[in-house]
Amino acid sequence: MPGNTIKAIVGLGNPGPRHEFDRHNAGVIFLHHLCNSHGGTLRCESKFFGETANINLAGHEVKLLFPTTFMNHSGKSVSALCKFFKIKPQNILVAYDEIDFEVGVTRFKEGGGHGGHNGIRDIISSLSGKNEFYRLRIGVGHPGHKSMVANYVLSPPSKSEAQIIMSDIEEAIRVMPEVVAGKWEEAMKLLHTN
Repeated sequence: MPGNTIKAIVGLGNPGPRHEFDRHNAGVIFLHHLCNSHGGTLRCESKFFGETANINLAGHEVKLLFPTTFMNHSGKSVSALCKFFKIKPQNILVAYDEIDFEVGVTRFKEGGGHGGHNGIRDIISSLSGKNEFYRLRIGVGHPGHKSMVANYVLSPPSKSEAQIIMSDIEEAIRVMPEVVAGKWEEAMKLLHTN
């Protein structure tokens, strides 16, 4: 894996208290915890259609972004930030919920398709089809049938599942210094062998 450094970390989710603990908000839950653990504060930034913060991660300045456009329009926010700060897709990490992974499985990935995730689909579209950004896929499990997916991701996990997801998020935060430095093999080995 090439050693691209990370200049922006995006956490996907839906805004508002009704969605705060939904499975679909795993990405922004990760972002909030990452921000807090590095002394940052997410603030509304209308020109980026979301909440942003700057943190210092192992000597690297990193922009954090939570698109508050609702999941299906996340790309509008991501492209606005990237254009303004001249950040290339390969210098972005997007954290989001992954229904194809069981709870307790969290993985990094470079590039690829959207896998049916509307937030990722919209980001790829808004970046003119460029899909080479990195992903942090946080496993939330699958309800068993595709007709149940929408209600499933828009509801909170059980208490025991939520604890496992939080544990995965904490593990991912621990390897962020390697991630932003572009030490992808190290980061993957540390996260994927848990």
